[in-house]
Amino acid sequence: MKKILIINGHPDAESFNYGLSKAYKIGTEKLNAEIKEINIRDLEFNPNLQFGYRKRTELEPDLLDAQEKLKWAEHFVWIYPVWWGSVPAMMKGFLDRVLLPGFAFSKRENSLWWDKHFTGKTARIICTLDQPDWYYKLVYSSPSHNAIKKVTLNYIGVKKVHTTAIGPIRLSKEEFRVKWLRKVEKLGEKGL
Repeated sequence: MKKILIINGHPDAESFNYGLSKAYKIGTEKLNAEIKEINIRDLEFNPNLQFGYRKRTELEPDLLDAQEKLKWAEHFVWIYPVWWGSVPAMMKGFLDRVLLPGFAFSKRENSLWWDKHFTGKTARIICTLDQPDWYYKLVYSSPSHNAIKKVTLNYIGVKKVHTTAIGPIRLSKEEFRVKWLRKVEKLGEKGL
């Protein structure tokens, strides 16, 4: 049975991103997978990595629980809106505070290289845009996709990462959104 963790980075529980989370979860229930969720907006934590990596800040209980879920999962589904070519501030703080050295990776002594602790896991990014994905790729080179896929997930060992970018959301019609909810549910049914 596949272990799937759905992580929602949108700060608004009434957002289309929450609809996407629900659609994906409905799909995975048909797959008969084990499912856990993290809604970053519901966590109580300081998103600021106050001392950088110079000095350790104790993790709040919600972040310790999130780390356990990340270790448990075989497949991550990251759902978030792209804002200013990046992820929402709270999601960025979550990444900074949770994917720490010693947990997600370990630096090698006297070396520029590191050990990746999340090898063998897979991921799907589902993000929303206020522009067409082709425009985001062509004009901006998809900075948020690269940051999450290459600089974050690949860095900690998650090699197989697929991206589903949905846009433009702003001014979209209901039929556009319903079509995407169905597509995301189908991704869940396949555990992708």
